[in-house]
Amino acid sequence: MLQVNNIDVAYGDAQVLFDVSLDIQQGELVAVIGANGAGKTTLLKTISGILKPQNGSIQFGDKVISEQPPNRTVADGIIHVPEGRLLFPQMSVRENLRMGAFLTKDKEAINGRIHSVFEMFPRLKERAAQMAGTLSGGEQQMLAVGRGLMADPKLLMLDEPSLGLAPKLVQQVFDLAQQINQEMGVTVLLVEQNVRHSCEISNRAFVLENGRIVLQGPGSEMLQNDHVRRAYLGL
Repeated sequence: MLQVNNIDVAYGDAQVLFDVSLDIQQGELVAVIGANGAGKTTLLKTISGILKPQNGSIQFGDKVISEQPPNRTVADGIIHVPEGRLLFPQMSVRENLRMGAFLTKDKEAINGRIHSVFEMFPRLKERAAQMAGTLSGGEQQMLAVGRGLMADPKLLMLDEPSLGLAPKLVQQVFDLAQQINQEMGVTVLLVEQNVRHSCEISNRAFVLENGRIVLQGPGSEMLQNDHVRRAYLGL
């Protein structure tokens, strides 16, 4: 479904990703794990088209997407839920959701997607007219994911969805990622520092360190890997 082929990515003269390759098959939940500053967000921005690789290519289905603008990538079905949520704080919950469907002109389809999001997140339905900036951190994360689902994604990329949330909400976020993948049938690319939870729910995991993929394999096997246990789990 998605094939990242040997990409190098830099901000000016500072190279961040080095010869990175990964693949995602349709229907999978794949995690990219690593410490802060490893290059995880840069990887998602490059897949989204916000950044362009200096070398290598990115293919989605039969199409090379690494040189196209971000709006074309969205139209192809790749949706990026960014780190920090990046909601429109002075717009209501409902208005934020509608922004997620900006490429859709069919009002009936948009209303149907809003209904589906409200079924998944009853709390958002209760707060439909409330300004997004006044929501709690957990509610804002629900809204960010809901806005992503409004685009009817083929591949949903979640960037640090548990960041900044209270511990009791973290498990809910990972349960949500599984629900989207298993019940809705959406392929998910999950980028996280929370290694344990990510590996527990993922079909496969890639470990990104200092801009390079250093390990990959089934999520359950990553939890048993000596390097992962020492570096990320404190075992």
